[in-house]
Amino acid sequence: MGIITLIGTGNMARTIGTLAVAGGNTVEVMGRDQSKADDLAKALGGGSTTGKWGAVPAGDIVITALLYEGVVPVVAEYGDALAGKVIVDISNPFNATFDGLAHSEETSIAQEVAKVAPAGASVVKAFNTIFRNVLEQGRPDVFIAGDNVQAKAAVAAFIQSLGLRPLDAGSLKMAHWLEGMGVVTVGLAGNSVGHANFALGINEFTA
Repeated sequence: MGIITLIGTGNMARTIGTLAVAGGNTVEVMGRDQSKADDLAKALGGGSTTGKWGAVPAGDIVITALLYEGVVPVVAEYGDALAGKVIVDISNPFNATFDGLAHSEETSIAQEVAKVAPAGASVVKAFNTIFRNVLEQGRPDVFIAGDNVQAKAAVAAFIQSLGLRPLDAGSLKMAHWLEGMGVVTVGLAGNSVGHANFALGINEFTA
């Protein structure tokens, strides 16, 4: 398929990286801790490489696999190194009690990323409504949102390479509501469902 850059070395980076390699993609890993980045690239295999933190990513699609607090600062830190890239935000800005969003305004981390991203970069929200264990073991639908049609098409093609179904929810403004869906998913897991072995998706019915 193509080259995907992961910024981050945590569990979601490992999960998405594993799926990416299995789907025929080449993965580049970037982390503040170079040794952790090297270790993750080695574990992923499939020709995975590491890049220097802050350098121009090799991938046209750059996935910020970071906790929500770090996403906007890291994109701002990378600055022009992300020019022309498709930046994929997968974060969930949960509040301390996991029953609401950390930001009080009708915005999203993805929309805030777009404000600091360099010219020519496009931002897409994706993967935030899926528990990591389901992403590892299941075939969940992946909701995406973004303003650039070409960027969403590229992300959708990447998602399809993972054996998953991308579902376009609309413009980047919809990222706020996708983050809300993340809150709903956690609420369901803690209440009526009672576990995290599920994902939200679409079932289509004929009239």
